[in-house]
Amino acid sequence: MKFFRFTGFLFLCIVKILILHQHFNTPEKGGAIRSYYLAKALVDRGIETVVISGCNEKKYKFENVEGIAVHYLPVAYDNSFGFIARSFSFIDYIFKSVRLAKKIKGIDVCYAMSVPLTIGLAAYRLKAKMKIPFVFEVGDLWPDAPVQMGFVKNYFFASLLYRLEKFIYREAESIVALSHPIKDAIEKKISTKKIHIISNFSDCDFYQPETKDPILEAKYKTENKLVVSYVGALGVANGLDYFIECAHASRKANLAVQFILCGQGALFEHLKSSAEKLNLTNLIFTGAVNRNTVRGILNVTDVAFICYKNVPILETGSPNKYFDALAAGKLIVTNFGGWIKDEIEKNNCGFSVNPNQPTDFVKKIEPFLSSRFNLRPYQQAARKLAEEKYNRSTLSNQFADIFAKS
Repeated sequence: MKFFRFTGFLFLCIVKILILHQHFNTPEKGGAIRSYYLAKALVDRGIETVVISGCNEKKYKFENVEGIAVHYLPVAYDNSFGFIARSFSFIDYIFKSVRLAKKIKGIDVCYAMSVPLTIGLAAYRLKAKMKIPFVFEVGDLWPDAPVQMGFVKNYFFASLLYRLEKFIYREAESIVALSHPIKDAIEKKISTKKIHIISNFSDCDFYQPETKDPILEAKYKTENKLVVSYVGALGVANGLDYFIECAHASRKANLAVQFILCGQGALFEHLKSSAEKLNLTNLIFTGAVNRNTVRGILNVTDVAFICYKNVPILETGSPNKYFDALAAGKLIVTNFGGWIKDEIEKNNCGFSVNPNQPTDFVKKIEPFLSSRFNLRPYQQAARKLAEEKYNRSTLSNQFADIFAKS
């Protein structure tokens, strides 16, 4: 007989965990790979791990990924999708994932990874029908994010989403938050749940401080320049018009700065068009790239720019790009407030710029142009923070402990 109690102690042994995550990626594919690392942490503890994900294929497919049983459902999704298209994709995943999960025998616990919030409905359905308890991960606060960004304007629909949020929190055995502000926000809505904080990881083995490769410098036209890179999604939430404006302001000030915009998303064409209109010869678009290429871009990068739209709720997030940049030992620049701004300033590994004044970036980056030696202390502090606070091995063990401790 098996008996589990996440809110207190865990009795006996969990032997099989189902991870529900619509966007599971492997290191070879690139993109956000948090769910891959979480699954690996469980497998390494001897826990059988099953993942149900989505893919842009016409048929279902199965893969064994380093001991992780990964089921890919034919659920169309793309970063360029608008709110309505994304919503339909999320709903499609709910129905298909529940249908498949019911066929998988021996599941002890479900780990449901948001966003979207609706993933909690799939987990709850399995709890109600198959008596499978679930742990709910909160990467971004929904529905606060779409409401504050103006995607959800109808009062009654917003109220429905807020009720759904509380319902899912209440039904979960425990909750995993990716940042302290997310944990604080959840506690204001439901104070009786155990909330773990497992932030995103810094992969200190894969990303490391490196001497710049001349071949890569020639490829990205960065010789003798300070390189500022943004690596991540090009979506509405990322507010990358500001990044374009910083490149424009730097060119007008005749700064020897090269900007790299790496990624894909809904605003790719818009951003590229804006750059062309401004004749920004100091800006390169790479499009979507794999993880090895990202490492190459970070090799030539001096400054990692973490950019968000000026919306308060986005300040609570835990963006992958921040942790990768820390591991690679880069000076961090942000254009938003919140816990990341506080952290980089406290640890002397970066600074924040005024989100309404691109000239503030020009003013604050100039000291690093006049003397490149000014960069080194910031970059060393970034790597130190990654190693001491966000090391992947340490956080992976903390995650596995949620399920493996008695």
